[in-house]
Amino acid sequence: MDQVIVQALNGLSLAGILVLVALGLGITFGLLGVINLAHGEFFMLGAYTAVIVYDLTGNVWLGIVAAPFVLGLIGLLMERGVIRRLYERPFDTLLATFAVGLIIREAMTLWRGGRYERVPNPLRSSVELLGVRYSQYRLFLLLLGVVALIAVAALLHRTRLGRDARAAIENREISSAMGIDVAATDSLTFALGAGLAGLAGAAMSPLVSVEPNMGLAILASSFFIVILGGTGSLLGIAAGAVIIGGGQALVSWFLTPVLAQIAVFSLAIVVIRVAPRGLFGR
Repeated sequence: MDQVIVQALNGLSLAGILVLVALGLGITFGLLGVINLAHGEFFMLGAYTAVIVYDLTGNVWLGIVAAPFVLGLIGLLMERGVIRRLYERPFDTLLATFAVGLIIREAMTLWRGGRYERVPNPLRSSVELLGVRYSQYRLFLLLLGVVALIAVAALLHRTRLGRDARAAIENREISSAMGIDVAATDSLTFALGAGLAGLAGAAMSPLVSVEPNMGLAILASSFFIVILGGTGSLLGIAAGAVIIGGGQALVSWFLTPVLAQIAVFSLAIVVIRVAPRGLFGR
């Protein structure tokens, strides 16, 4: 029974990270209509930001705090330099982001040599929870995902940026005529999505090996989460993250991690077949 509880908690902590990455992807896809295939590389760059800041300062938390700002800036530059010219050409956006992701991945391989790197766990102790001892840092990841979900929901529904972004996606021409700076809204929205991916990568860096290809698997999981939950639904992203993350953790206790991933993704495909708009899609 204790092992089941531990695996369930592992699934929830993984869901916390997946929520961060999928939130960023859901924002760029749901609000901007951009299928960003470089999103996994944003996650990877966030992890490398944590590694580099730790190497320079010896402080893991500083790297985690810095990552969303660094990736937000990178996302802003990418939106203004590449994405802005392609909003009316979604297929070209797909190719462009794929190319940017490939360039980022190969550039990091050349710079860092493709070796595996890690940062130390800043919260090594454990706490008593549901009758088992569990890692404080993994609980932190779960809390981080919950806080991010609430913060993004408040941003999109309680601030001018959120209202402008939702108005722009409904009708860009009318929004511009009403005085909304659509171009600036697009840039900030894309930067927010990139920053969330960077935060997820940095937060995950103490638990995984940091290397240039680490974003590929997380990108696939994030797309499944967004499609499974429903495009544009924050509740759907949370539900999808729990299904994918929790399912992988629990099923991997009975099967190998690879078979667990296959089983969970197969279930997701069945759900999408039954509900094409996702669990909470409109």
